[in-house]
Amino acid sequence: MLIVWWFLLGWLIDLRIDNRVKDAVRLADVARFFEKPQKNSLIRQPADRNQIVRGAIVRGDTTKRRLAIVFTGDEYADGGKIIRQALNRHQVRASFFLTGRFYRNPVFQSLIRQLKQDGHYLGAHSDAHLLYCDWTRRDSLLVSETQFRTDLDRNYAVMQSFGIRKKDARFFLPPYEWYNDTIAAWTQKAGLQLINYTPGTLSHADYTTPDLRNYRSSQVILQSIYDYEQRQPSGLNGFILLLHIGTHSDRTDKLYRYLDELLDQLQRKGYEFVKIDALIG
Repeated sequence: MLIVWWFLLGWLIDLRIDNRVKDAVRLADVARFFEKPQKNSLIRQPADRNQIVRGAIVRGDTTKRRLAIVFTGDEYADGGKIIRQALNRHQVRASFFLTGRFYRNPVFQSLIRQLKQDGHYLGAHSDAHLLYCDWTRRDSLLVSETQFRTDLDRNYAVMQSFGIRKKDARFFLPPYEWYNDTIAAWTQKAGLQLINYTPGTLSHADYTTPDLRNYRSSQVILQSIYDYEQRQPSGLNGFILLLHIGTHSDRTDKLYRYLDELLDQLQRKGYEFVKIDALIG
């Protein structure tokens, strides 16, 4: 357990809120993920073997050697072409959770159509990338249910223009990957299922820039994935591995340039990459 704590302390993220800040995770919440579930724990594992934290599915069946690689996008898509080529080379189908702003951006629309044509899962990531709840007081909401639902409906409305029906994209990944039980309940009320990435690696830190305290290089991020896979009995089984389709220009060390290596390494170990709906169904 001491090793886990040192690992977690090493990647506690910067809590500044700007266009580059994503994926905020409180240390206590992540730590609880690794503990043995107790009564009233935030984690439960229903009959379908999905693992759930605060109403969001964060991991699929750990008995099967497969995982889902997911990409989120809002303002940036500089990795789109490279990511698409790598996925095609490895015959991998991934999942892309994009904001309404991303879907409406005319510069990105050709890429979106290509990803859809390639057979990837295209989902929602909110319309305007709202921050739903306070970084330090997670139970403190920053939006009303009406604001939440209006923003979410706008995301799905623009997706419809690409032929993506809500019933075919029922998994929702929250903006900033930050939510609470109320957001999960509102998502369910909207007929959707909230999901989030599986904690334990640094994959989500690929957005960090050198000026941030929590900056992590691509090599450090990759090594965290490989180390986790080797030291955990279930490896990356059932993992929802999150990366970004694009990042701020200040980050010149782009993780997506190593996607070929990552896919090759894990495929050599016998992992099957599936879309999110196949992983957690």
